[in-house]
Amino acid sequence: MTDRRGVVAKRAENLSPGVPYVRGWNRARRGAGTLADQLVLLGLDSDFVGLVADVNVFGDGIVQLGTVRPEAAELLARLIATGLAAEPRDTTMNVSVPPPREAPVA
Repeated sequence: MTDRRGVVAKRAENLSPGVPYVRGWNRARRGAGTLADQLVLLGLDSDFVGLVADVNVFGDGIVQLGTVRPEAAELLARLIATGLAAEPRDTTMNVSVPPPREAPVA
């Protein structure tokens, strides 16, 4: 079973030839690292000790948050909502947010 982004596809425990697992895992590692940096700044790093990069059977990178307290999940959701609500104000103030950087093709 998988969703349209492949996030709920099985983890890649047994590797198949021809699937670019390293590329997907590297992308997940960068995403997890970026999130970890922000969690440290917010003082939430101890709530997300299970944060890890992984890869699914299709070679897509996935980030696992691990088991978190409900309060930590609610706080993270509020922070995301606050950031999204602030986004239109940034646009009207002529502040551009650069798109995420893509890694060079290996």
